[in-house]
Amino acid sequence: MKMAELLNVLSIVPLCLFFVLFFTRIIMLKRRGIKAFVFGRTHRSDFLLAPFMLLFVYVAFAPSLRLPFPEILMKPLIEKGLLAWVGILLNLTGLAGFALSLKAFGSSFRVGIDDEKPDKLVTNGMFSISRNPIYVSFIFFFFGLALVSMNIASIVMLFCFFIPFIHRQVVREEKFMRGHYGEQYATYCKKVRRYL
Repeated sequence: MKMAELLNVLSIVPLCLFFVLFFTRIIMLKRRGIKAFVFGRTHRSDFLLAPFMLLFVYVAFAPSLRLPFPEILMKPLIEKGLLAWVGILLNLTGLAGFALSLKAFGSSFRVGIDDEKPDKLVTNGMFSISRNPIYVSFIFFFFGLALVSMNIASIVMLFCFFIPFIHRQVVREEKFMRGHYGEQYATYCKKVRRYL
């Protein structure tokens, strides 16, 4: 197995663990009677994030899995080496941040804005470092995927679509939280940064 293929395979494992953590938390909350997946309920355009996220994952793994995609977009921009290993490290950092964020969230975890049954404001654990640790973890994770694949398609997807969509969602959630939690959230915002 070539080094590039090994790196791509090594980045698939954290991606699988990422989805296992995500769906396990949603199922656990559902068993407690909590509807955690409310994405798109307040704004239908939220669903635009899902296809871009899936396309990004497809683009990142297409070369190593020999999936169909225009070759010119899949060709690595530079030789995979140290940057790809940094990418693997970012994958693992993003995965760890995501897991720790889920732990801090407890039963307050929601995918999307829950304007019907929002839970308490979470400010402990990873939320004492960043107001949006899950999104920061997403960015670390997917930036790592882009470094591992190092092709033009994944770089463009990351910077032109994925990160702007994440920022848009953060701004929308913060607007809701300012309205719902009021002064408690304003105080929290003064103490903790939006990202890092």
